[in-house]
Amino acid sequence: MVIKNVALEIVCGPTSKLPDSILPQIAFAGKSNVGKSSLINALMNRKSLARTSSQPGKTQTINYYNINGELHFVDLPGYGYAKVSKSEKEKWGRMVERYLKNSKQLRAIFLLIDIRHEPSANDKDMYDWIVANGFHPIIIATKLDKINRSQKDKCVKIIRDKLGLEKGSTIIPFSAQTKQGREELYETIDKILEDRG
Repeated sequence: MVIKNVALEIVCGPTSKLPDSILPQIAFAGKSNVGKSSLINALMNRKSLARTSSQPGKTQTINYYNINGELHFVDLPGYGYAKVSKSEKEKWGRMVERYLKNSKQLRAIFLLIDIRHEPSANDKDMYDWIVANGFHPIIIATKLDKINRSQKDKCVKIIRDKLGLEKGSTIIPFSAQTKQGREELYETIDKILEDRG
């Protein structure tokens, strides 16, 4: 995949109608502060098109990025951030649920997990919920540069075991800093688009 043109095309809030997009979509889900915006920026070769923040819970909308006029990267609101009110969390949850259940062009979901930590209860709930909705999420283990190389296999195994991943599930370790894992992600995206036509 060679990314030439990118643009933030659509922003949906909790009450917005989901767009009738004809382009295939790849959604990115993950806990607040897991590095979702950094990953999307790294894939798009842009420094700050997806807004990164030291303040978790910043993405409160569903953001559609148009890639080469061929597909949408869909950035879903982060979950599991304690300082957001319960009603706010429920609002985001309903918004994500509505998206996952009603988006006809959704081809794949990338679920981001911080490689340094065991998946949380929220991560496990999100994984189970995605599977229950008929998808097989691709796990991206972010912040790879923050651990020693010798720890990688052990950390990946912990993620696989704690989430209870289906046999054959893909985990791609990734670093937004070094871009390690980016080529594998591009290849994965190409395959998804080819498989689904």
